[in-house]
Amino acid sequence: MPNSCQSQSSSPHCAAFATLGRARPDALFVGAGAFLVSRRVQLAHLATRHAVPAIYAEREYVEVGGLVSYGASLTDAYRQVGVYTGRALKGGKPADLPVLRATKFELVINAETARILGLTVPDKLLVAADEVIE
Repeated sequence: MPNSCQSQSSSPHCAAFATLGRARPDALFVGAGAFLVSRRVQLAHLATRHAVPAIYAEREYVEVGGLVSYGASLTDAYRQVGVYTGRALKGGKPADLPVLRATKFELVINAETARILGLTVPDKLLVAADEVIE
């Protein structure tokens, strides 16, 4: 397993997940942010290894083995940035441009991770998902 922990002291993440594993929480939410995303492989693997069902704010976690993500579509956000930039380059005053916010959110489920954790994902959730990774 890449970026796994060799000992409790090798990383604060390792110690935190060992504690979470013993506490047996119902679930864990991992928020967005460059620091966390840069460690997404380690965090997703630690959650699975310690049997902690986790939901993430970004789909990249689910692509590397995380259970579920729900958050703003980065593809749509980048498209909005392009439109916004185009308006500014065409002479629009930045102060006059509207504040943009996410308009499209996506639900991604990793069915393999659910099986590993012994979880059954309800059919309604699978149907509602934008993507199910087998």
